[in-house]
Amino acid sequence: MDIEKLNLDFALIADKINELDELDYSDERYDDLEEELHDLEDAFLEEFGQDLEEAIADVHDEFCPDNDVLLPSAYFAKNYIRNQKDHKGRYSYDIAYGEGVPVEVDDFPDQEVRIVLVPGPTRLIVTVGETAKQVAWRAKA
Repeated sequence: MDIEKLNLDFALIADKINELDELDYSDERYDDLEEELHDLEDAFLEEFGQDLEEAIADVHDEFCPDNDVLLPSAYFAKNYIRNQKDHKGRYSYDIAYGEGVPVEVDDFPDQEVRIVLVPGPTRLIVTVGETAKQVAWRAKA
């Protein structure tokens, strides 16, 4: 898997998600932007979907083995927080609590636990309630 391309392609998707999130459904650009996003997602999943599904399955096995593994695009956030650029000029990203796929985790029976796919670098983050974030997997060359 080409990690550099994975990170760059996913950052483009994150930026497009953010751009779409800022528009109202009534905005004349909304449909075109949504189409662009779907095209980016389709190409991304075609190239990286299998590797990401394996990573997601591993995270599920560790944290929530009784939950179904979904397509990687289900783990995309509805909005990404774009941070400062790194020394190579690439943005890093974070997410707000409440993003991602809700899962049931035996260790946290009374808390909202979610798994979300985040770019910059590409990783899976597990959030617990509004207080804890843990990187559960990071794409590596």
